[in-house]
Amino acid sequence: MNENDDMPAYGRSPCPVANVLDLFGDKWTLLVVRDLMLGKARYGEFAQSPEGIPTNILADRLKRLEQAAVVERKAYCEKPLRYEYGLTTKGRELLPILEAMADWAKKHVPGSTVFPRWQRSG
Repeated sequence: MNENDDMPAYGRSPCPVANVLDLFGDKWTLLVVRDLMLGKARYGEFAQSPEGIPTNILADRLKRLEQAAVVERKAYCEKPLRYEYGLTTKGRELLPILEAMADWAKKHVPGSTVFPRWQRSG
């Protein structure tokens, strides 16, 4: 049995690239993952990112990432109920992929800069 058999299928094909794009291929999802990797944990922190993600889309992407076991949420306040978000082990495995994307952008996309955490590695 494959370890992913209990996970929801995203696929329109058996191609791994297509399946990854089904989860992460929109304009916002990887930016939410990036922000988590840079230490953001609370809803308001994500909403303050310079890209200006609309709050309804942010809520949807956090929910989708949680359903895919990339993100976990924990309550930090009971009244009103508020959550902090963090990457799971599965989510943290995306770090080298995002680092590779940042390195590629530095090389090929004029005006790209590197986030402070990633400056050490390149």
